[in-house]
Amino acid sequence: MNDEMQNVPNRRPVAYKNEAFLNSPDARILRILSEYLEPLTHFRRENIRDTVVFFGSARITEDGPLGRYYREAQTLARMFTEWSEQFAAGSYRFVVTSGGGPGIMEAANRGAAEAGGKTIGLNIGLPFEQFPNPYISPELSFDFHYFFMRKFWFSYLAKALVVFPGGFGTMDEMMEMLTLAQTQKLAKKIFIVLYGSEFWKEVVDFDALVRHGMIDKDDLHLFQYADDPQTAFDLLREGLTQYHVTPETPETPAIAKTTDPGSKPWR
Repeated sequence: MNDEMQNVPNRRPVAYKNEAFLNSPDARILRILSEYLEPLTHFRRENIRDTVVFFGSARITEDGPLGRYYREAQTLARMFTEWSEQFAAGSYRFVVTSGGGPGIMEAANRGAAEAGGKTIGLNIGLPFEQFPNPYISPELSFDFHYFFMRKFWFSYLAKALVVFPGGFGTMDEMMEMLTLAQTQKLAKKIFIVLYGSEFWKEVVDFDALVRHGMIDKDDLHLFQYADDPQTAFDLLREGLTQYHVTPETPETPAIAKTTDPGSKPWR
């Protein structure tokens, strides 16, 4: 559209340039779709094949009372990124991903950046705490408005999940991933490590859920505990090597693809 046409009195802008429309309730579906397509475009451009997600509190600081968790998340992310470099043959595998904010999220992105790897931040606008940390790869830093679209990208590319101590947000994300694994809604094997057994066994009594019949005893095998970076790393490396490295899976990232008829679909 040239300047002459734009200056015609009473001429409305085309729909995709009409900010009033794009921010209206009627355009909500377009905003939701954009939070799917924009990250998808970047992941494809950057050849991101799959991820390892770190969850944990935004309130844990490096020098605070629970600072060991910050430092150990940083160490684990660095170890994992160094290990994953061997698979970078045209695509990036097991890329460390966080919610993009401070605390444990920052520690994870920081450790991956220190190892010289790409690292993803899936940030979301909140009234407090949530601002992108400086360690995210600039081309892989995203801001979301819709929680469920952010959760989609946490889940869809993840091959493993490490959950450090956290509050409502961390537990919400952890429980959703456990539910997806329990109900077999993920068309892949996902490894879940709860980091800090003393914390998690005090905060969530999984044995009580079994005792009251709310979950099956076998559901306790959906996750494992770790209390130091080496143990967590060994658990993840063993599982990912068995299910996602050997035998080697296709090179093309499984982003936005329909699964084979014989496999469990993403729904």
